[in-house]
Amino acid sequence: MALMFRALSFLFISAFCLPQSSQPTRTVIRAGHVLDVQSGRMLDHQAIIIEGEKVVSIAADNASAGSGARVIDLSNAYVLPGLIDAHTHLTSDPSYSIERIGYSIPREALIGARNARTTLLAGFTTVRNVGASGYADIALRDAINAGDIPGPHILASGPPLGITGGHCDDNEFVPELHVTADGVADGIEAVQHKVRQNIKYGADLIKICATGGVLSKGDDPQASQYTLEEMKAIVADAHRLGRKVAAHAHGAQGMQWASEAGVDSVEHASYIDDPTIAILKKNGTYVVPTLYLAQWNLEHMQETRMPSFYVTKMKDVVAVSRKNLQLAFAAGVKVALGTDAAVYPHGLNAHELQVYTELGMSAIDAIRSATVNAADLLGWSEKVGSIAAGKYADMVAVSADPTKDITTLQNVQFVMKSGKIYKADGRATAE
Repeated sequence: MALMFRALSFLFISAFCLPQSSQPTRTVIRAGHVLDVQSGRMLDHQAIIIEGEKVVSIAADNASAGSGARVIDLSNAYVLPGLIDAHTHLTSDPSYSIERIGYSIPREALIGARNARTTLLAGFTTVRNVGASGYADIALRDAINAGDIPGPHILASGPPLGITGGHCDDNEFVPELHVTADGVADGIEAVQHKVRQNIKYGADLIKICATGGVLSKGDDPQASQYTLEEMKAIVADAHRLGRKVAAHAHGAQGMQWASEAGVDSVEHASYIDDPTIAILKKNGTYVVPTLYLAQWNLEHMQETRMPSFYVTKMKDVVAVSRKNLQLAFAAGVKVALGTDAAVYPHGLNAHELQVYTELGMSAIDAIRSATVNAADLLGWSEKVGSIAAGKYADMVAVSADPTKDITTLQNVQFVMKSGKIYKADGRATAE
């Protein structure tokens, strides 16, 4: 018996010591053009060397790939880092029909699995999911990280924090049902508890509602909701515990309070004005615009069956948001791309870039908003945002120069995340 045990032990140890299992897969991408997003330069004829899930080096393509390496020919393509969306809701879809009330948390997670794949195939290899019921986004993140399903890297917030009756509450139900959203918390003690609870259950960041919203009943997008003191308490706990804070904020006062409280980003920023721009720049607060959703919704309101009170508020916001954000772009606020995908279909995320250029942003700055800027906002600059040694092998390829035609990013031909190919020649792969 002892001899058999030693023999089995030897086989067990040997199986985990075989050279082929200990060596990461080596991949060489021969790229015709690589966009250096930091400098804005297009580098021609580059070789990107990848081992396992990380980039090892990138240099002029003048060396042999070496024996045993997998070679990917992108010699006719333009390669750039995987894109980043700093404001998504993967576990939701753009529908306002009554059937969505019957979605359970497990059902929302499964919806998220479908939308995560769609988002990845659209070229977005990293997202920040800012709000989901019942920690469904955290379950989705963990399933992707475990390799159970395909999807982008996810930083998940769990339920967003908001005041009773505010944008992050559920206000469409009659009083006798006593429906309250997961993240509702009022007062300093309560918001501190909710921050700690979300972190306990795996949140990577904290999302709060600083003002009213568009797709919520009975509130005003311009009106502040959390007080300055409540937001200071939220940010203090979140930052002390290593989490960043994203603040839904349409109105100027709410943005100003959120920035002064120390949030890392304000989302939407529809009513941004000169005093608010000055405060955000002083504090280094990012703006995460979500502009394309309005265009899509105004064109598709019939099919989504959007209630009339949502339509009225959306039209009011659309009337001012583009002009206001154009001024913010020109003033040099820090911008990270966000889409609010779920308010319109997942997979159309890159249309947001086109809107930025229509408002005067250069194509390279728009691309930076979805790469290096977004990586900085997420606190992931050492992991994503550019093609560089030591970072995840996250990249996309397109058929034309995106610095000359930003719309080419709406149709990526190649997607790699962590060294795995998910799309090639414009088609999803089996990998």
